[in-house]
Amino acid sequence: MIDQRRRQVLAGLGALALVGPAAATPEEMAAAINAFTGGAAPKVGRVTLEVATLVDNGNTVPVAVRVDSPMTAADHVAAIAIFNERNPETGVAVFTLGPRAGRAQVSTRIRMATSQKLVALARMSDGSCWMHSADVVVALAACIEGEA
Repeated sequence: MIDQRRRQVLAGLGALALVGPAAATPEEMAAAINAFTGGAAPKVGRVTLEVATLVDNGNTVPVAVRVDSPMTAADHVAAIAIFNERNPETGVAVFTLGPRAGRAQVSTRIRMATSQKLVALARMSDGSCWMHSADVVVALAACIEGEA
């Protein structure tokens, strides 16, 4: 009798594993980007998002962001943010910089639940925002490796 219950519970857990993680909606990603930019429309340029377009494993995806800026007191990057479209939390990271940083460059490793678009944004000292995006295909997704 106990063995039968155990099998039922394990079968139920297997069904839950097939559901996978919840993904944020496009509206949630747009809202997160809007909150970072303060409502300013980001322009394309000045930002370079470095990420592989095909990733073997979504558990650790190296990401780097560079911003073309002189990093002076009058003209510098105030913040860099990375957003993704299909993970439960759209905001991956926010880095605060200033003119004393010397270079407007950051890097990190992220987890990606599935193939999706990444967006890197830079908020400049004058209030302008710049962006670059990249589509990333994940061959083996993080968080849902047991999926059948």
